[in-house]
Amino acid sequence: MWRLKRTAKNIKKNRVWLLMTLPGLIWLIVLKYIPMFGQILAFKDFKFHPDGFLASIYHSEWVGLDNFRFLFGSRDAWVITRNTVLYNLVFIVLGLVLAVGFAIVLSEIANKRLTKVYQTGMLFPHFLSWVVVSHFVFAFLSVERGMFNRILEAFGQDPVFWYNEPKFWPFFIVGISQWKGVGFNSIIYLAAIVGIDKNYYEAALIDGASKWQQIKHVTIPMLKPLMIILTLLSIGNIFSADFGLFYQIPRDSGPLYPVTNVIDTYVYRGLMSMGDIGMSTAAGLYQATVGFVLIMITNYIVRKIDEENALF
Repeated sequence: MWRLKRTAKNIKKNRVWLLMTLPGLIWLIVLKYIPMFGQILAFKDFKFHPDGFLASIYHSEWVGLDNFRFLFGSRDAWVITRNTVLYNLVFIVLGLVLAVGFAIVLSEIANKRLTKVYQTGMLFPHFLSWVVVSHFVFAFLSVERGMFNRILEAFGQDPVFWYNEPKFWPFFIVGISQWKGVGFNSIIYLAAIVGIDKNYYEAALIDGASKWQQIKHVTIPMLKPLMIILTLLSIGNIFSADFGLFYQIPRDSGPLYPVTNVIDTYVYRGLMSMGDIGMSTAAGLYQATVGFVLIMITNYIVRKIDEENALF
C-alpha cells in the first residue's frame, strides 16, 4: 500500500514533466503498440472481407505456423538470412569504426569554419533518398555512359555489365551504405567529444601524453558508453535490412539477387507478386522477435562485464 502512495506522490510531484511526455507517449501507443495486434495475421490465411479490415481478420482461417514454414521452407531462406545478418554485422562494425574515427578527426581540426564545411559535406548524403542515390550510382555504373566504364575504356579494357556481376556488389552495398550514414553517426560522437571535460586533456598533456595517447586514454573511454548503447540498438535491427539500399540501388536486378536479396526485399517481392499478407506479417514478427532476443542477450553480456554501460 505504501508503494502505491509513494508512486502517486511521485506522479503528483512530476506531473509537469509527465505531461511533456504525453505527445510522445500517445505517438508510441498509436503507432507502435496498437499495430502489434496485427501480428495475429502471421497465424492466419488472410482473406479480404467486404465488411472491412477487422472483419477480414475475424473471418480469416487460422493456419498455425504455415506462414513461417512458407517463409523459411523456400530455397532462398538461407540466402536472405545470410545476406541480412552478414551485411548488418559489417555495417555495425565498420560504421562504428568510421563514425568514431571521423568524429575524432573533426574534433582535432583547429579551424572550426573548416570543420563545419566538412560536417556539412559528410551530413549531406544522409538527407538524400535512396531513389536519388540510385540514380547517382547508375551514372557511375551504366554500361553505355557510366563513368567507371569510360575509365576502363580509357585504359583499353572492355566495359563491365555491373548490374549483372554479383561479385562487385557486396563492396558497392557496404561502401554506399557507409557513405550515406557515417556523416550522421559521426556527428553524434562529435557532440559527445565536445562535451568531454577539457581538464582531462590538460592533465594528460601535463603528464606528457601525445595526441594519440590522449585519444586512446581519454576520448575513446569517454565515448565507450555511447558506443555500447548505439551498438546495442543496432544489434536489435540485425534481422532488418534497409529496403531502399537493397532494392533501389541494385535496381531490382535479378542476377544480383544472390548478394542483394535480404528478408525485407524478399517479403516485398512476395507481397507484390502473391499478395500474401500473412507471410509478410510472419517475416516482420520473426525479425522483431529475433531483434528483441538479441538485444536482451547482448545487454545481459554487457551488464555482466560492466553494469554501468548496460542499456537497462
